[in-house]
Amino acid sequence: MTVLKNVFRIFYPKLCANCENLLTENEKTVCTFCRHDIPLFYDTNYSENKITKIFYGRVPLEKATTLLSYRKEGITKKLIHALKYKGNEEIGIFLGNWFGEILKKNNQFDDIDYIIPVALHPKKRKQRGYNQVSKFGKTIGSHLKKPFLEHILLRTTISKTQTFKARFERFNTIDTTFCLKNTSLLKNKHILLIDDVITTGATIEACAKELQKIKNVKISILTMAYTE
Repeated sequence: MTVLKNVFRIFYPKLCANCENLLTENEKTVCTFCRHDIPLFYDTNYSENKITKIFYGRVPLEKATTLLSYRKEGITKKLIHALKYKGNEEIGIFLGNWFGEILKKNNQFDDIDYIIPVALHPKKRKQRGYNQVSKFGKTIGSHLKKPFLEHILLRTTISKTQTFKARFERFNTIDTTFCLKNTSLLKNKHILLIDDVITTGATIEACAKELQKIKNVKISILTMAYTE
């Protein structure tokens, strides 16, 4: 078996998603050197931090946090771009395992009931072939032992990509609406809403406001990265 694995590695080498150097047998998705350079979001106060402050006066939240800092240039941007536009879904698993281990240790989200991703419009999902946060969410769910509900929140409008727009322009151009497929399941529940990158919070706000229509629902937010 070891011989076959070595032969497979020769013909199908696994490269670091950032520097594109060959990964060692013990490395996955990102090499050890690049992993140490990834900027983490350091704030252990999940009830009041940069993320929760974005939603002051907009959406009541229980908690919110993110794993990485997203900057104009850098590793985080390259990883998220490869995940969204180059089909590298392993990055979602890599970040999900990393974040999942942290969350499992600090017990901050032990009281959530379900994990729900920000939905893609069916047309965009068909074009891309996947929701970029699906494997991230499923991996987080496996660490927290919480159900991941992928098809309960639906996007009803499609918008053009916001990737290269400035923060103010994005806030004023996003007009996205969502609907829920099953509201009875979520009554009196604590929902962990997840997404890839949070900038203005407009898309997550639209999702949260739809969830707020449910009786006695509580909402927390978790993302891969936060734009500084």
